[in-house]
Amino acid sequence: MFSAHPIGFIHSPYRESSAIPKGLGARHDAEGLIELLREFEPGLADIEGFSHLFILWQFDRADGFDLIAHPPADAGQPHGVFATRSPRRPNPIGLTVVELLRREGPSLHVRGVDMLDGTPVLDIKPYLSSIPSDKLRRGWLAEAEKSRGQATPAAKPPGTPAGNEGTGKQENRD
Repeated sequence: MFSAHPIGFIHSPYRESSAIPKGLGARHDAEGLIELLREFEPGLADIEGFSHLFILWQFDRADGFDLIAHPPADAGQPHGVFATRSPRRPNPIGLTVVELLRREGPSLHVRGVDMLDGTPVLDIKPYLSSIPSDKLRRGWLAEAEKSRGQATPAAKPPGTPAGNEGTGKQENRD
């Protein structure tokens, strides 16, 4: 079993999970800073060549987990936690796609943050996708969007606002 250790921390405008946009149509336009610990700075070599990044991070303020979540985006209907973006997961790990704006030494300026200020970053990877938009499925979200009269979003470039995770104690994300 491996144990995760932060490689850095997020600086974001969000101090409380209630401030992070959630649910259907949520936009994640906030800019933030990923500040890596100095010993990991060499790992950022050549990162500037990528427009978008996967950020793997820890829901460090989540408390416990539930295998059934009741996302507000689907009027509280029950769904398995693995079919939702709930922070109350057996392994409190979050995944967000951000747009890389620029690098300054061990710091990455990014857009699309949906984490609380001070959230530990576990890993960074370049965003690469070869899945055509006509092959992507949105599961129960597509039906929830349809029932609310919202168009199901077409596949968007990574880092566009919809689809990121946030941090919270007990609330559901979708």
